[in-house]
Amino acid sequence: MSILNEMSEALQKGKKKEVEELVTKAVGEGFTPKQILEEGLLAGMNIIGTRFKANEVYVPEVLVAARAMNAGIALLKPLLVSSGVQPLGTIILGTVEGDLHDIGKNLVKIMMEGKGINVVDLGVDVPADRFIEAAKEHDAKIICASSLLTTTMMKMKEIVDKARAENLSVKIMVGGAPVNEEFAKSIGADMYKDDAASAADYAVTCFQ
Repeated sequence: MSILNEMSEALQKGKKKEVEELVTKAVGEGFTPKQILEEGLLAGMNIIGTRFKANEVYVPEVLVAARAMNAGIALLKPLLVSSGVQPLGTIILGTVEGDLHDIGKNLVKIMMEGKGINVVDLGVDVPADRFIEAAKEHDAKIICASSLLTTTMMKMKEIVDKARAENLSVKIMVGGAPVNEEFAKSIGADMYKDDAASAADYAVTCFQ
C-alpha cells in the first residue's frame, strides 16, 4: 500500500498521531505538498464524507477524522503556502442571528474543508450584514447560512435580500433542521442541502 493510501486510511480511523507521522514521512520521501494534501488527507476525508452521507459513519467518527485531517494540514501548511497551493475557493459560513446552534454548521465546515475549500466561519448568532461584509472582505463565492429554530429562519431571507440589493456575485446556500427546498425557493436562496456532505459537493461545483 502506498504511503498516501496509508495516510487516507489512518485519517478515516481518526488516528491523528499516525497521520502526522505519515505526513512527515511523505514529505521526507519527496511527495509534493499538493499530492499529500489531495491524495492523502482530502482523499480520506472524501471517503468519510461519502460514508457519512450514506449513514455508514456518524458524527463522532467524522469529528475524529477531521481532527486527524487538521493535524496533517497543520504540518503541511507552511509547505503548501511556499509552493503556492491555493484552496478551491472561499465560503462564508454561519448560524443566523438569534440562533446559537452550531453542530450542523460545524459539520458543514468539516466537509467543506475536506474538499479543499477555505471556510470563513463566523460562528453563531450572525447578523445578515456580517455575512455580506465577510463575503466582500474575503471575495467569497458562497454564503452558507444555517438555522435550527423556526423563529430564525426568516433571517436567511434578510441575507438573500441584502446580497441582491448590493448586486453581490455570491450564491446563497441554506440549511438546517426546519429548512427545506420549498422554503429555500420562497426566500430566493440559490441552494438548499439537507446534509453537510451534499453541501460540500455542491460548493465544489461552484468553484469549477
